Amino acid sequence: MAKRKIIRIDNDKCTGCGLCVPNCAEGALQIIDGKARLISDLFCDGLGACLGHCPEAAITVEEREAEPYNERLVMEKNIIPAGHNTIRAHLLHLRDHGAMDLLQEAFAVVREHGMDPKEIVHGKPEDDACGCGDHGKKEHHDHGHHHGHGGGCPGSKVVDIKKGMHGNADKGRTPSAPTGKLESELKNWPVQIHLASPYAPYFKEADIVIIADCVAYAYAETHREFIKDKVVLIGCPKLDDAAAYVDKISEIIRAGKPKSIKVVRMEVPCCGGMIEIVKQAIKNSGEVMPFETVTISIDGRKL
Repeated sequence: MAKRKIIRIDNDKCTGCGLCVPNCAEGALQIIDGKARLISDLFCDGLGACLGHCPEAAITVEEREAEPYNERLVMEKNIIPAGHNTIRAHLLHLRDHGAMDLLQEAFAVVREHGMDPKEIVHGKPEDDACGCGDHGKKEHHDHGHHHGHGGGCPGSKVVDIKKGMHGNADKGRTPSAPTGKLESELKNWPVQIHLASPYAPYFKEADIVIIADCVAYAYAETHREFIKDKVVLIGCPKLDDAAAYVDKISEIIRAGKPKSIKVVRMEVPCCGGMIEIVKQAIKNSGEVMPFETVTISIDGRKL
């Protein structure tokens, strides 16, 4: 067996809620004895479609020895028999994660079954193929099914913010007033977690703020409120290597012994992984320090 990325389930955190199961179109997860279980390495592609659906952040992606993922087996055993919508969700999942080799293999299997993959991806889902009885209703795509709005992950769901997602998104906002040229409050470089040196002098006894990538685009006051007078790190817990983040942040803490750490995350569930990353890093470092979190909504509010 070779090393590859594959999901890991923390049994202590898992409550057996089952939210991850329908969002794994590959059929790698089942609820057994009240806990989510990875039933086969062969079925898990390691791309993490299930991550954003765990309210307890019990699922992470790690690199370990595992049986090679088998796209053809997944397609034949789990995807094709489940019908049009599951096929479409799986193809979009592979596309959105840049797994182009697997996508081409999946296309080949779809064609072997007499279907046009492009028609599946761009066409309309079959009526009530998921069995919920709500096709045709505007609300149907908010059920959390694996439809074509980013593979079912709330963090990838398409939202027109100006039209509102919590009622009227502009309601209660104070109109922006001209304030002259804004100045950057950033005082350290690099800021990406993977690029940062744990031994950089600015980490020494600093107040560190770890900001999820999307925050700066959603929250207009990011520089003034979160970056000013802080040492900044940025990253994405869903798309980047979480284990590497834990190791890097842990070493930063050991070497620099910062005064405090603040995590600023988005409201989408997958972004909660940043909190777990930092908690684990603090634990691994053996240090004790103040730790707080701030959550930003997609429409730019501090929650």
